[in-house]
Amino acid sequence: MLLKALDGLSLRSAATAQNIANAGTPDYRPVRVSFEQALAGAAVRGGEAVAAVRPTLQQGPAGEPLRLDLELASESGTAARYTALIELLSRQIQMQALSITGNK
Repeated sequence: MLLKALDGLSLRSAATAQNIANAGTPDYRPVRVSFEQALAGAAVRGGEAVAAVRPTLQQGPAGEPLRLDLELASESGTAARYTALIELLSRQIQMQALSITGNK
């Protein structure tokens, strides 16, 4: 599940970077990434359902203004969540290594 969340956050970060890069482009339609609800729903159904979850990339509706302040805030939140999940994954790997080596 952690890896799926990291995949979704990575795609969101790329989409936000694309939005920021195109902030001055006339008629640009920002892109959005969603995966949280699908991942939460899959989590209760088990590992196979989680494995089948794919983040979705969607263009915003025509005429939706791109607000650079909101894009930067989104990226900041995405980066913080990504960092927290990487830390959690690192701790899981450390615990597995300790259990394999017997704390040697």
